[in-house]
Amino acid sequence: MPQDNKQDIKAIIFQLNDEEFAISVQQVSGIERMQHITRVPQTASFVKGVINLRGVVTPIIDLRKRFGLDAADFTDSTRMIIVYMDEMEVGLIVDAAYDVIDIPEEAVEPAPEVVGAVDVDYIEGVAKLEDRLLILLNLNNVLTDEEVRALKTVEG
Repeated sequence: MPQDNKQDIKAIIFQLNDEEFAISVQQVSGIERMQHITRVPQTASFVKGVINLRGVVTPIIDLRKRFGLDAADFTDSTRMIIVYMDEMEVGLIVDAAYDVIDIPEEAVEPAPEVVGAVDVDYIEGVAKLEDRLLILLNLNNVLTDEEVRALKTVEG
């Protein structure tokens, strides 16, 4: 039987509000518990500040604020997903990160015009898995080039 070239997408599942999102594990370097974040003056409102992560100053972004969602208190399940963006590490604050799954490529559909409260520009596609709907995040569009440059100055 011939092999097709379909690739499963290995993704980390995380939650914001009551929606589930996915990021390719290839872009993730780790998941951390919340820790003290040092505020950096004169940065965008969604930039919470920086942390010292194993000796590396890492900018931290509040994804709720970035996506225009209501703020929520941090809980025991709040996590920082450390991702690679434009040759630097950035932490994304999410409500929970709890799963690594394989998403079959054929389960992924293009992003509809509107997906919940999140701007379609941030979305790569939507995966339908049994009773779950996963929003695949396009990390390259979460920050503009200008915002990434600003973060690089924060990073030092």
